[in-house]
Amino acid sequence: MSANESRDMNRDPITGTPGSHPLGTGVGATGGALAGAAIGSLFGPIGTLIGGAIGTIGGGAAGHAVAERVDPTGESEYWRTEYKARPYYKSNYDFDTDYAPAFAYGSDARTHYVGRQWDDSLENDLARGWDKVKTKSRLTWPEAKGAVRDAWERDDRTYRTYEATDRYYAERFAATKRDPRYDYETDYRPAYRYGTHARSAYPGRAWDNSLESELASGWDKARGSSRMSWEDAKASIKDAWHGLERAMPGDTDRDGL
Repeated sequence: MSANESRDMNRDPITGTPGSHPLGTGVGATGGALAGAAIGSLFGPIGTLIGGAIGTIGGGAAGHAVAERVDPTGESEYWRTEYKARPYYKSNYDFDTDYAPAFAYGSDARTHYVGRQWDDSLENDLARGWDKVKTKSRLTWPEAKGAVRDAWERDDRTYRTYEATDRYYAERFAATKRDPRYDYETDYRPAYRYGTHARSAYPGRAWDNSLESELASGWDKARGSSRMSWEDAKASIKDAWHGLERAMPGDTDRDGL
């Protein structure tokens, strides 16, 4: 089955059943609420959210906070390494001049059209706007459309994954005794997001001393609003790592947890 067919039928990411909600339902099974948003990706790890002074992984609920968006620099570098493998790529066009504006347009559109899905109406809106934003790109709209949609869908996956993560761990947090010095919104959510992002960014890696050392060194940059030290945050980060791992088909918990 093609990726387009699966997307159009809105299939359950685990069973393949048509018509399932893309975020999954409930939180009874570990990672269940994350599965629909996190697996079945077309390519690559989920992106990173940024938001003003809030920090890289911290911030408000994904997809709802106006100040929060997918990191444009990171996405540009991602597409720079991937665009030649996409079916719409033509060798007579280059990345910086031609394709980069299309990827940026798709990412910006997903930020501004919150709640919209990619359909004919949205596509027509974006087609009308392409000539205004293409700058020096030589791509016509039919040539740019694939790149625009790729960026839109990758960003959409990022927002939905963090949104599902936020909801899942907020519900678990309310039912679990936690360190009373910290609260969910300010302190724990950035840790859960960091673990979610890290697991998607390190495919095939096991949680071991080497990985833990790498994540520890990045926590101060990623913690955003969190007041938690690495030692305080580590258990939640690891929890989110394994939660996403269990939601991804073909993956197993590599340290037996």
